[in-house]
Amino acid sequence: AKNAALPLMIASLLTDDTLTLENVPHLADVEQLIRILGNHGVDYSVNGRREKQQEGYSRTVTFSARNIVDTTAPYELVSKMRASFWVIGPLLARMGEAKVSLPGGCAIGTRPVDLFLEGLQVLGADIDVDTGYVIAKARNGRLVGNRYVFPKVSVGATHVLMMAASLAKGETVLENAAREPEIVNLAECLNAMGARILGAGTDTITIDGVEALSGARVRVIPDRIETGTYAMAVAMTGGD
Repeated sequence: AKNAALPLMIASLLTDDTLTLENVPHLADVEQLIRILGNHGVDYSVNGRREKQQEGYSRTVTFSARNIVDTTAPYELVSKMRASFWVIGPLLARMGEAKVSLPGGCAIGTRPVDLFLEGLQVLGADIDVDTGYVIAKARNGRLVGNRYVFPKVSVGATHVLMMAASLAKGETVLENAAREPEIVNLAECLNAMGARILGAGTDTITIDGVEALSGARVRVIPDRIETGTYAMAVAMTGGD
């Protein structure tokens, strides 16, 4: 599932150890996010398909963010893929600061990230928006756990706040959180890295922040939307 692979890839920014992801789809968005992570200093290696396997079959990709060289995500990269805005959570949690372009740049009316910013402010981030960029800094250099109730359900904001809270000081409770399987996959990944997350898959997620996260090996879940498409195709045949 691409929508699971992307946040798992971004989670590599949370640790200076190696994160290995299995079953990564071979898609343009994945390749674009690899380039975006590379801009921050993430090294990667791809174990490609074996002989006679289908193109892009069950790739394994290894990420290493030992040295984050830049906490800025420029417009020319973020504008190509909205999910790349999500790097703001891990960068802020690990480095204490981040400067990330709004997905729509300076365009008037394109501010679909209010829940992200509001949630990060609740966790102790000072946030300014200047010339199309979100400039975020953690007070005293580290985010602090808190309670945040989403005004409406947001998968992206739930991803970001889970990642940010995993390195925050103290406990964070996210209420009215998204419950998609991709949220559960990210929580499983973060827990494998040493995070303490309970309740993923329900509307209340509790995160007990830790000092640091380690590496892990995690499998990206299958795509439920694609599975549903095949199920409908089978139904249309009137057979098995």
